[in-house]
Amino acid sequence: MSEAWVTDQDLRAAYTRFADEIPGFAIPVAYGVARKDGPHLTFGHINAPGAVRPLPAVVLAGTCGYVADTDVYRLDRDLFASAIARLTPAEAAIHMPHPNLWSWRELLAGSNVRSTFLAFFIARLDDPPLDSDDEQFRNRLVSGSA
Repeated sequence: MSEAWVTDQDLRAAYTRFADEIPGFAIPVAYGVARKDGPHLTFGHINAPGAVRPLPAVVLAGTCGYVADTDVYRLDRDLFASAIARLTPAEAAIHMPHPNLWSWRELLAGSNVRSTFLAFFIARLDDPPLDSDDEQFRNRLVSGSA
């Protein structure tokens, strides 16, 4: 039988387990994922300041290498799919929505062999954007659109 995180306690235990695997891990103040097709970015759910979901954050962090500093990570299709697979047991908690998981699946489903995925992590709000992709992510945070 595959793993399933049904209760809030299960979700907290999964978060703790994943966070313990990343020495120095700090929850970002904001994070999100986008699919990059050429110059175009398609954003998934954006976890804005004050609305960060910790479990998807730590799952994504463990997949791409985030620890505690603002950065943008490039993931290929297989690596992004592994983040989705690692988060999938959370869907058993039917008492809450899973916007990260759902939007990540949509991004993956809409991808092609040339698509890449970007994971944006902001450790401190006053950190400057790292590149033009990060600037687009920051603009989404300010505008409140995902």
